[in-house]
Amino acid sequence: MTETANATTDLDRPVKTNVFQGVSLRRKATDWTATVLVTAAVVVALVPLAWVLITVVAKGLPALTSATWFSHSLSGLASDDKGGGIYHALVGTLAQGLMCAVIAIPLGILVAIYLVEYSTGGRLGKLTTFMVDILSGVPSIVAALFIYALWIATFGFPKSSLAVALALVLLMVPVVVRSTEEMLRIVPQDLREAAYALGVPKWKTIVRIVLPTALPGVITGVMLAVARVLGEASPLLILVGYAPFINYDLSKGEMGTLPGVMVDQMNNPSDVGSWRIWGAALTLILVIAVLNILAKVIGHFSQVRSK
Repeated sequence: MTETANATTDLDRPVKTNVFQGVSLRRKATDWTATVLVTAAVVVALVPLAWVLITVVAKGLPALTSATWFSHSLSGLASDDKGGGIYHALVGTLAQGLMCAVIAIPLGILVAIYLVEYSTGGRLGKLTTFMVDILSGVPSIVAALFIYALWIATFGFPKSSLAVALALVLLMVPVVVRSTEEMLRIVPQDLREAAYALGVPKWKTIVRIVLPTALPGVITGVMLAVARVLGEASPLLILVGYAPFINYDLSKGEMGTLPGVMVDQMNNPSDVGSWRIWGAALTLILVIAVLNILAKVIGHFSQVRSK
């Protein structure tokens, strides 16, 4: 009986089989080919980027190491005169970017909140999404021509940095809307439902729960949008002239900016002109890099506070 019971137990015991019989040669070849192609694509993308950065740093670093680069303007200097700096253009670029951000950031965040929290697939929501998609693909020169036709030709306002900021708003708003919209959609629906169950109004739920939860991603998207518009040159050429000095009145008069310096010095074929062009280009890259780093830092600490 014992031998029979043992035999029955052995027969009832499931036979262990090796589920993974080994990867076939064809799959290994496919995986190796995909890895090689992806690596090659990354290298192809990084080589031009590294080449551009190395070239700009090598040719623009002598200007940045100049004692007067960040403390002087180009006022009173001829095209062949050495010296001067980028102080006026740096101030003008940051002033225009700040003015654009003050208008575009609240508008973009409010539009994103409407699309995520209030739009239920109605006509207004679809129309708003359609317009945002169109603005996302509008070239900067088209935005500048639109502001010129509306702000200057129709309303009669003078060329100014304010007009440039309005053109940059058209370029910045869709970026803010899209980034904020994606961050708001990531917020779990359970948080909203829990607040509604406690009797919290919808607007207070958005302000106290949804926005703080999505704040790190929203800040990152906003800073990237600001960095995206700082290097635009077309609105500067159409809506305001270049000035080699600081203009504190943003509602009228010419303005010095970093893209404006590069465009202005392109007509200066001397070594001094090349020195200023590369220096302004490297300064603009550093400003954008600082904004990106600042966005990451702010997003990190905002995320820590929200936990």
